[in-house]
Amino acid sequence: MFKTFINAFKVKDIRNKLFFTLLMLVVVRLGCSISAPGINQDFVKQLMDSLFNEDGIGILSAFTGGSFERMSIFALNITPYITSSIIMQLMTIAIPKLEEMQNDGEDGRKKIASITRYVTVALALIESGAMAIGFGSQGLLTEYNALNVITVIAAMTAGSAFLMWAGERITEKGVGNGISIVLIINIISSFPQDAKTLFEQFIKEKSIAIGVLNAVIIIAIILVLILLVIFLSDGTRKIPLQYAKKIQGNKMMGGNTGFIPIKINTAGVIPVIFASSILQFPIIISNMVGFNGSAKAENGFWGWGYIWGEALKFMNARYWFNKNDMIYTIGIIAYVVMVIFFAYFYTSITFNPMEIASNLKKAGGFVPGIRPGKPTSDYLNTVLNYIIFIGAVGLTVVAIYPYIFSGLFGASVSFGGTSIIIVVGVIIETVKQVESQMLVRNYKGFLND
Repeated sequence: MFKTFINAFKVKDIRNKLFFTLLMLVVVRLGCSISAPGINQDFVKQLMDSLFNEDGIGILSAFTGGSFERMSIFALNITPYITSSIIMQLMTIAIPKLEEMQNDGEDGRKKIASITRYVTVALALIESGAMAIGFGSQGLLTEYNALNVITVIAAMTAGSAFLMWAGERITEKGVGNGISIVLIINIISSFPQDAKTLFEQFIKEKSIAIGVLNAVIIIAIILVLILLVIFLSDGTRKIPLQYAKKIQGNKMMGGNTGFIPIKINTAGVIPVIFASSILQFPIIISNMVGFNGSAKAENGFWGWGYIWGEALKFMNARYWFNKNDMIYTIGIIAYVVMVIFFAYFYTSITFNPMEIASNLKKAGGFVPGIRPGKPTSDYLNTVLNYIIFIGAVGLTVVAIYPYIFSGLFGASVSFGGTSIIIVVGVIIETVKQVESQMLVRNYKGFLND
């Protein structure tokens, strides 16, 4: 990987793309530190202490690179774009007109990209409006009036739109994967603070033997997670293909072999994001309306307020594997079920065995030992179901791993399994893109010579 980037810097065109990407990322990180106008930072600190200590929003913090914690102009970051992209993927399956656009080549994809941008801005308006009004009435704004509310909404929406534009420019003029690169730079920005936290908690002020042992254990845990994520991100099941021979004119055509690559983690990080978002949504809304459920309601032990507060603890990952209250770990069952469900659901709408089998039949291709048509579709479905389950289990292990050590040992860090999956996956994909760009350049140079 490092050799790839070293070689890339020797090529002027790719070096310029890398410098452009770096410049855009510096602008992104600077914007994350600029507070939105009219924000009461004292209230923000109290609010974040409440959210992180009681109703953790770790995944949102990681995705926004700390800008949400500071209520900066980039507080929403690219989360509206991520949500918009997922919505459009789902809608493309449900709405025939959008499906036609997607299959209509480059022009159709441009139209879908344009709609995605509009949906992103709409979501940013809704989310910033909810924060400005919901938290504003509790003290988020220095003065809670219409002008300040509109100013905050405009600033945060513009910030989210700018990041979407920056991501697209990195894709167009940089190394590619613009939105993903913006996302991982936000995630990586918290790593130094997390390393400092782990050092102070498990190594500093410990004896040399204990400190070294703790350091080795922490490094081993991280390496195991990274290796598992690499396996999930890069591992594929290759289904062999054979193409029938046919006579065309005076020549014998066909007879080639190939394969259908099916990734082990077919749904990527989407199942974890969906599951985490569903569990965190009631927590964030409860805080937004001024109720965190941490204390008993006035109407007694069995009051609705107390019951809702206890329910929130089951949804909150910060209560899982807590040695003092292991009962709340039951909530992880719902999390695991949702991850597996969304792995199957998302794959079912992005991978169509029937369509693949039909295209193979038209092209004269077949899986050795399997008849073309429906038998091939059934075979692909069977293989896919096994692979989805393996990938979903691996994804669940990676996602839960940090929760176990956080709950049992109090390892309080902002990054988790989801963050590692995204970072490793994007780095692998970016390295492949840089290698492909270098390969294309070498071919061009060879042809010009």
